[in-house]
Amino acid sequence: MDFNLSKTKENLARAFAAECQDGARYQFMAKAAVSEGFSFISDQLKILAKNEMAHASKIYDLMLENCKGKEDNVPIEAGYPFEPSMLSQSLHTASQIEEYEAKNIYPSFAKVAKDEGFPEIAKALMLIAEVENHHFTKLQTLAKLYKANKLYKTADKVQWECSNCGHTEQAKEAWTVCPLCNYPQGYVMIPQLN
Repeated sequence: MDFNLSKTKENLARAFAAECQDGARYQFMAKAAVSEGFSFISDQLKILAKNEMAHASKIYDLMLENCKGKEDNVPIEAGYPFEPSMLSQSLHTASQIEEYEAKNIYPSFAKVAKDEGFPEIAKALMLIAEVENHHFTKLQTLAKLYKANKLYKTADKVQWECSNCGHTEQAKEAWTVCPLCNYPQGYVMIPQLN
């Protein structure tokens, strides 16, 4: 099939726009996390933003490679959720978006690409789906811990580590101020994310 006449071309354009939007959303969420005193969560969200932009870059390259050069405009229609940037709600909403992308959007786009004769595009889209599923798991864990006020509390002793100085302790609850560098609790790594 001619790529320029394919549904795959439109799907790649939609995926590119979505990945750019996801990257921006995680940057906004990272800013909210810092303002709420959660530096480690902010760092995790910045990593997710970087991942999303890497996906966008891959999709952009696939588009250019298959269009055989410049493409002036690919019309797409898509929606985007807008909500206040309260971290508690944003974590939950972002996890749902990631799950939907991982289980529905990318597998369906991959199937279309495969059916239209673009197996390499299908493979790339399924690899992105796997990452989006990992994002879903991470965000879902953060959302549940945040909502239950258990980001820094566990039922059993776990290894807590300061993301600033590397100090570690085995305990059921993380320190409020690091005994080594005096950084606040928001710098403690959340062991459930590893």
